[in-house]
Amino acid sequence: MRVLGQMAAENSTSVTEFILAGLTDQPGLRLPLFFLFLGFYVVNLVGNLGLITLIGLNSHLHVPMYFFLFNLSFIDFSFSTAIVPKMLMGFVSEENIISYAGCMTQLFFFCFFVISESFILSAMAYDRYIAICKPLLYTVTMSPQVCLLLLLGVYGMGVLGAVAHTGNIVFLTFCADNLVNHYMCDILPLLELSCNSSYINLLVVFIVVTIGIGVPIVTIFISYGFILSSILHISSSEGRSKAFSTCSSHIIVVSLFFGSGAFMYLKPPSILPLDQGKVSSLFYTIVVPMFNPLIYSLRNKDVKVSLKKTLGRITFS
Repeated sequence: MRVLGQMAAENSTSVTEFILAGLTDQPGLRLPLFFLFLGFYVVNLVGNLGLITLIGLNSHLHVPMYFFLFNLSFIDFSFSTAIVPKMLMGFVSEENIISYAGCMTQLFFFCFFVISESFILSAMAYDRYIAICKPLLYTVTMSPQVCLLLLLGVYGMGVLGAVAHTGNIVFLTFCADNLVNHYMCDILPLLELSCNSSYINLLVVFIVVTIGIGVPIVTIFISYGFILSSILHISSSEGRSKAFSTCSSHIIVVSLFFGSGAFMYLKPPSILPLDQGKVSSLFYTIVVPMFNPLIYSLRNKDVKVSLKKTLGRITFS
């Protein structure tokens, strides 16, 4: 079996490494961009690891809403870590070379975390729907067992999507040109580089992306449709304001993530050139994972109270 796998790999490609073009070909911009994105990455690490630690240390945050937020922060941290370090190396090296195996590995984890994030956001929308529309059944409906099953579904869909995308690319042939017009091993630049990609490969990408983004978006829209209907039936303005505030952070994160992702993948390459696509992909690979913990920290009273208590305990100790 191992021999057959090696023969299939040798037949599928004659390229052993790729060169990542990066964000810019102007040497004068490389150092400023290096420090800019290094700063973004540090904020990402501090914010997401800080939120993970905060939720882990405070028992009153061990509820479904923060269980999913904990996993969102883990996904955001891992997502950026799969992309940004290699991107930063490209700013300071003469040629940003990545091996064929390394490229496929990066592609797999990129797809896994993108799809996992889209489904964790839909799980969070479902959690808010139960909390606002069926508050009396919340404890039973969002039991630990249900939350665990939802999480397994999130990561299961991530694995299936990543396997489909990576398998779609692995069996392509890369004949001579190995310059990837991107700062990472993304799907569309690799398809463009292949000498035997066809409409079937594009169709596979479209179907998997539609499922990976379309299904969560539909789930989120349906959840918020019911939420909006319930909020409008609340008689007191204070109650409506409180209900809106519990959803506002999630709505902002959803808009940023799905907006940039749909702009990149749900348009044909002829409409959205790859150079513009690189800029668009910066939002959901770097900017959105950096802003998520800030949005939830600054707009969430429970998180701010827990942060003050934790800092107080550290200072007292």
